[in-house]
Amino acid sequence: MTDEQALRQQRGTAYGFLAYLLWGIFPLYFATLRPAGPWEIVAHRILWTLVLCGIILLIRRDLRWMVALARTPRRLLGVALAGGLIATNWGIYTYAVLSGHVTEAALGYFLNPLVTVALGVVILRERLRRLQWIAVGIGIVAAVYLTVDYGSPPWISLALACSFALYSLLKNRLGVSLSALRSLMGETLAILPVAVLILVWLSRTDATTWGGHGTVHTALLMSTGIATAVPLLLFAAAASRVPLSTVGLLQFLTPFLQLLCGVLLLGEQVPASRWVGFALVWLALVVLSTDMVQQVRRSRRARALSRRQEGGPGAEPRPRSGSAPDSDLTDPAPL
Repeated sequence: MTDEQALRQQRGTAYGFLAYLLWGIFPLYFATLRPAGPWEIVAHRILWTLVLCGIILLIRRDLRWMVALARTPRRLLGVALAGGLIATNWGIYTYAVLSGHVTEAALGYFLNPLVTVALGVVILRERLRRLQWIAVGIGIVAAVYLTVDYGSPPWISLALACSFALYSLLKNRLGVSLSALRSLMGETLAILPVAVLILVWLSRTDATTWGGHGTVHTALLMSTGIATAVPLLLFAAAASRVPLSTVGLLQFLTPFLQLLCGVLLLGEQVPASRWVGFALVWLALVVLSTDMVQQVRRSRRARALSRRQEGGPGAEPRPRSGSAPDSDLTDPAPL
């Protein structure tokens, strides 16, 4: 690896750390948006994210792709469905924060990689490696344990994990065709009518907090666009510079920080028995991460061997960029 590539990876790691750090403190941010409710916050998030993305793309004169997207009904429908799924994820998460269930939300994002792997088996007929099967098995045991401990399934956790896993699956089936910024623009544009209807309904029922709780509150609602786009762009910058394994390991920073926010700063109580369930999930993630790192190393060795064979017995492998060529680098993160 050259010095330039090493510097590129270091910057990418820093960008990724900042992105997941921001997503990790989202519970504190959304708590400041009270007394606005989940419906109003999600509607404003859609609206102001769209406005911000539109301004950036307009300045960059990067809007022609929208014409091509509109002429492809299948892709357009896929973007609309993706928008609906990510908005559902946002809504459930916002409800969790405002109703004092931050720890359950954190559990949902710990479970998300396991649910994604399980969907790959059920829907895409993918074959799992031994460690992946072990991780999924431990995850199932954790889900059963937590269901018994809660007295009912942890619906918030499962809904968050499943909504984003389905979102990721949909993006995978559609293919990587839009950058992070374009994707967010298309998805929020597709669900804009829903956001407008929500805001109109809240206004007519005198349930809106827009303009009635001071300038600071209004500014905070408008800032939801920045809060959505900034970590996403940091994530995109990281994903194009570092290996997939690094991105995969960094993602666990977000639910860990959310858990700390819920317990240490927002005063949520987690019974000792529930920590056992969290420990089982973390064990499953350790196994899954180990498999992921091993697979990346095997892929690197296979590529290096192939390059040597192509170039002759003494050929050196070509330098590779910091990004993982087979990873999906444009999917927005869940929050």
